[in-house]
Amino acid sequence: MTTLDHLGATDLRCVVEDYREALAAHREPINRLNVYPVPDGDTGTNMSLTLVSVCEALDGVSDDLPAVCKAISHGSLMGARGNSGVILSQVLRGLLGVVEGAGTLDGRTLAAALRAASDAAYQAVMRPVEGTILTVVREAAEAAEAAASEAERLVDVLDAARRRADTALQSTPDLLPVLAEAGVVDAGGAGLLLLFDALLHRVDGRPVPEPRVGEGVLRADAHL
Repeated sequence: MTTLDHLGATDLRCVVEDYREALAAHREPINRLNVYPVPDGDTGTNMSLTLVSVCEALDGVSDDLPAVCKAISHGSLMGARGNSGVILSQVLRGLLGVVEGAGTLDGRTLAAALRAASDAAYQAVMRPVEGTILTVVREAAEAAEAAASEAERLVDVLDAARRRADTALQSTPDLLPVLAEAGVVDAGGAGLLLLFDALLHRVDGRPVPEPRVGEGVLRADAHL
């Protein structure tokens, strides 16, 4: 497969469809990670259903970039489920607003779009808490900006963002004691990481990770 240097309307449609499928596949493992803010085990379900709404909003929409961006933003807003779905909808709306304005998604646009996504996510929460999906998207944005200042290739910027997002996710228990107590990473951050996987699948043909046996299982001695 040829590595793409930018994404257009058809590509974005494919990314959100792949992201929907990834969230559906990982729904239960992500649910098991859900111990913050309350251990109600629905983060994976809420993020998955939010993407179902996004894809439904794309039905019948022409492969025109502004139309696709608007449909994704509208679908995420109207279909946002729970706290995680609301934050995810703001991430998507921040991203797509920049992409629509730029007319494409290349390396530099991705960096600007992730910054907008991070800002929108933080603004959506009355009291932002680090060690959550907010930390993951912010650090991904910082890595993308640093990469875009040195290299313009979309895959390089996306790679940097994905690596930092994963590092940030693995560090969430260091920032949020309830995660450390349960022996898990943040559920919303885990769901967001799959968006980078869906993007890399479209840009570079990389496989989207399958759920692993035992993924999301809490420590046996966790007290929640």
